[in-house]
Amino acid sequence: MPEAVIVSAIRTPVGRAYKGSLRATRPDDLAALAIKEALARVPGLDAKEIDDVILGCAMPEGEQGMNVARIAALRAGLPVETSAMTINRFCSSGLQAIALAAERIRSGSAQVILAGGTESMSMVPMGGNKISPNPWLVDNYPDAYINMGLGTENIARKFGITREQADQFSADSHKKALAAIAAGNFKDETIPVEVKITSLPNGNGASSKPKSGTVKPTTQTFSFSTEELPRADTNLDVLAKLRPAFHAKGRVTAGNSSPMSDGAAASVIMSDARAKSLGLKPLARFVAYATAGVLPEEFGIGPVQAIPKALKLAGLSLNDIAVIELNEAFAAQSLAVIQQAGLDASRVNPNGGAIALGHPLGCRRHFRAPLLIGALTTGQHANGI
Repeated sequence: MPEAVIVSAIRTPVGRAYKGSLRATRPDDLAALAIKEALARVPGLDAKEIDDVILGCAMPEGEQGMNVARIAALRAGLPVETSAMTINRFCSSGLQAIALAAERIRSGSAQVILAGGTESMSMVPMGGNKISPNPWLVDNYPDAYINMGLGTENIARKFGITREQADQFSADSHKKALAAIAAGNFKDETIPVEVKITSLPNGNGASSKPKSGTVKPTTQTFSFSTEELPRADTNLDVLAKLRPAFHAKGRVTAGNSSPMSDGAAASVIMSDARAKSLGLKPLARFVAYATAGVLPEEFGIGPVQAIPKALKLAGLSLNDIAVIELNEAFAAQSLAVIQQAGLDASRVNPNGGAIALGHPLGCRRHFRAPLLIGALTTGQHANGI
């Protein structure tokens, strides 16, 4: 059976939603930029060889609708003959794109696939532009639509995660991310984004009728190349002053949750035979993946069930894993997974996670690929999750 190897993995820096550097950059443009750069890093590969493009997107509507994978592929200049599809496993969409690409290659139905993810939470809000829940579920199982923050509160209570523990985890995430930036750990995986923002004098770009005279918009152009979400001023004292965000006496705050954000990522995945013929040294080999469903009201605990499944498929144990890139949607959720899955906390997110670096929904898990590859390479380790 062919092996699936990753030969290129890149991402944009992450921008803060609504107020950040990428707030006016379309998600299809971000994805197109990532696609072009991922391909540019594979010498000798003709774009015509790409069998498919698979992009994850959690809210595939508006600017990231109409099969955003196809739109981004065309925007990137790929041949019209190159097919593309958008997939949605919510926060795991980008990771699922890698898994689907790898499985196609291992099955022999494809030789080269470009996988990735994109999300602009500035342009398409959580829940989409028009939330329309299923009436039967609303009446019979409303927890199917539970707010993720409240779901995390459930997890925190069930597994005894305290506010203080969550705040400490958050502070540590920022500290690790800032150290990684200072050490240049992200320089090989991130690409600069040329940004243009046009605004009216009121600062929000909205249309408004001037009282008198003519209002001229101003245009700002700059290169966005550095993470803007990690906070050097975050500490336990600051975090302790924040109010609970979802429950009056809760443990989840804006400070120990991942911020809404914008970004895109892309990877080139191919068969080991094709990589060898091109003279490429793979960055990583895809071994196994697994999924698991849990109660919607405890949504974030899924890795506790999925990790053992994936390890079994790979023929490995936790002792064989040097680096674990774990979802950090919420600190309490991450701590519960570490606790219940028996993970070594020192191996988890060595360069920080989504709390510090941002969490653009549909591509966040795809970010884990370049982050994991970078962490494995830096530490000269063999296996990672």
